Amino acid sequence: MDTYFVGNQEYFKGIGKIAYEGPKSDNPLAFKFYDPKKIVRGKTMEDHLRFSVAYWHSFCADGTDPFGKATMHFPWKHDDPMQNARNKAEAAFEFITKLGAPFYAFHDVDASPDSESSAEYEKNYLEIAAYLKRLQDETGVRLLWNTSNLFSHPRYMNGAATNPDFSVLGRAALQVKTSLDVNVMLGGSGYTFWGGREGYMTLWNTDTKREEEHLGTFLRIARDYGRKIGFKGTFYIEPKPMEPSKHQYDFDAATAIAFIRKYGLENDFKCNIENNHATLAGHSFAHDLQVCVDNGMLGSVDANQGDAQNGWDTDEFPTNVYETTEAMLIILRNGGLHNGGLNFDAKRRRNSTELADLFIAHIGGMDAFALGLLTADKILADGKIDAMKKSRYASFDGGDGVLYEKGLIDLVKLADLGRKAQPKDISGKQELLYNLVNQYLFS
Repeated sequence: MDTYFVGNQEYFKGIGKIAYEGPKSDNPLAFKFYDPKKIVRGKTMEDHLRFSVAYWHSFCADGTDPFGKATMHFPWKHDDPMQNARNKAEAAFEFITKLGAPFYAFHDVDASPDSESSAEYEKNYLEIAAYLKRLQDETGVRLLWNTSNLFSHPRYMNGAATNPDFSVLGRAALQVKTSLDVNVMLGGSGYTFWGGREGYMTLWNTDTKREEEHLGTFLRIARDYGRKIGFKGTFYIEPKPMEPSKHQYDFDAATAIAFIRKYGLENDFKCNIENNHATLAGHSFAHDLQVCVDNGMLGSVDANQGDAQNGWDTDEFPTNVYETTEAMLIILRNGGLHNGGLNFDAKRRRNSTELADLFIAHIGGMDAFALGLLTADKILADGKIDAMKKSRYASFDGGDGVLYEKGLIDLVKLADLGRKAQPKDISGKQELLYNLVNQYLFS
C-alpha cells in the first residue's frame, strides 16, 4: 500500500511509498539503485539485502549529544510513557512500510517504557509486544532481531553479566528472559547480545578471568532458556573493542569467535558485525566479515560507517560504495546472510532535523548496498579477481604443496625441501586489483 498508519494519525505526512526511479531521477525520496524485485544471481535484491530499520536510532535518538540538547522533535512523542510507546510503534511501522524495508530491530526499552519495578517492566513490555505483533500482522514487516539494553541504566555502570554485584545479574536476566519471550511472540529471526559495559575501565579493581566466565555462563543459560521456549533463530554477539568501556570482552570478530568456542556456544551463536565497531578495533569492515565467513560465524550485519577523522562510534549511514562492494562480495561468497540482515544501526546527523531526512538517510544506505551488490555480482561473474587470488596460491595446488596442506609433510621434510628451494619475487598485483574494482564500479 502507498500509505500506512494506524487510526487517524499519519506522522510522516506528505510522504508516500518510496519507489525505485533509477539513477537519472532527481527525486530525493526515490531509490536510484535499489530495485527490490530486480533479480541478481537468482534472487531479488530484497532477498539478498534483507534491510532492517533500527528502532533506537530512527525513532528514539533526538540529536542529544554530550555537548547539546535535542535538535529533533518527534510528532509521536507523548507525556504518558505507554501512549508514547504505542505512538512510536505506529510511527515506526508507518515509516518502515513506506520505506519498503522487510525487517526491524529494537532494544527492550526502545519499544517499551523502562521501570524500576520489575513487575511493571514486564507488564509494559508484554503489552507493547502484543501491539507490535498486531502491527506486524497488518503490515507484513518482520522482526530481524531484538535485544536488551543492559548498559544505559546506572545499575549497569559496572557491567551486566560481568558485574561484580550478583544482584545486578538477576535484573539483567529478567530483561533477557522477557526479551526472549517477546522474540518468540514476534517470530524474531535472531537475538543479539551487545556487551556495551561487559568490559573494564581498570585492571586494578577487575578480575577479568572471573568476569569472562560469568559472561560465558550467562550466555549459556540464556541459550538454554531460548531453546526451551521455542526460539529457533540464531543468537548473535556484536563485537566492539571499547566505548563505553575502556576494553570490552568482545573486542573484535576473532575475539568473539574464540569466546563462543571456548564456552561451547558454537552451535547456537554467530557474530553480528558492525562496520564502525570493526574500524574502532583497528580493522576494516571487510576484515571482520571475512574472519566470520572463514570460521562459519557470519550471522548478521549492522550497516553503518564511521568517520576516518573521528575516533569514536559515529554511526553514519553507509554511503561508501567501495566498502559496500567488498562487503557484498564477502556475503555472496558466504551464500548470503541466511537468517541475518543488513540492519541500519545508523542515525541522522544532529543537524538533519526534518522527518524527510530520515527517509533520505535510509534511501542512501539502501542504494549504497544495492550498488555494492550489483558490483559484487559483476566481479563474481567476470571471475578475474577470483582467478588472480587463486593463482597466488598455485604452488599449494599440486606436488609437495598439496601434501603440506594435507598435513603429510613434517618439519624435517619441509626443511629439506627448503634447502633446494629457489623462491622468486612474485607480484601481489595490488594496484591492478584496485584498478579493476574501479572498472567494475564505473564502467
